[in-house]
Amino acid sequence: MAFAPVENGNEEEISDKVLTVPNIISAVRLLLVPVYLWLLFDGFDVAALVLFSIAALTDFVDGQVARRTHQVSRLGKLLDPAVDTVLMFTGVLGVVLVGRLPAWFAVLVLAREAFLLVGGAVLIKAHGIRVDVVYPGKVATTLLFVGFAGMFLNAPLVPGLGLVGVSWLPGFNAGDCALWVWFVYAGLALQIGVTVYYCVQAWGKLSECRKRG
Repeated sequence: MAFAPVENGNEEEISDKVLTVPNIISAVRLLLVPVYLWLLFDGFDVAALVLFSIAALTDFVDGQVARRTHQVSRLGKLLDPAVDTVLMFTGVLGVVLVGRLPAWFAVLVLAREAFLLVGGAVLIKAHGIRVDVVYPGKVATTLLFVGFAGMFLNAPLVPGLGLVGVSWLPGFNAGDCALWVWFVYAGLALQIGVTVYYCVQAWGKLSECRKRG
């Protein structure tokens, strides 16, 4: 057995169990991914919105259930963030592939996720360094999930600001855009800020590690 810190400052026991309620919730969330993608690509926008919303906005449920029922497991600690990453990937790709957002949104989101995954893995494996997730990162993820879900409907439409004359900046050009694109922009901006913070924290911990080594 191992232990993990929880919010009240006590330590939570980590088990090797696989079949726990939190893990089942995470697995169900993961199984919803191909279903909502199929619905989206077949034109069932409302149904896709509902399923994606259930899968994405219940992000906190499995974690809360795990802590409150003392069912924190090694598999769950891997499965929960993995499901969130899959949802992020498929959410932005789905919206881009159906033509609701330009491709650069997907490139930026996927590049950021890949950077954190690879960078985090290297830091842990090579130096035993782990950068804790901060609350603004969760807010950014929620904003993106809400934005992607709303973009499935592509409504309501609002006038663009007319600040630029390029088509690849919806909302900032003069064309109409879905209101939800502003949630996506807000999520992206906050994610970039959080990523810079993670890099600063990682560099500080790496410098301390080298001094001690």
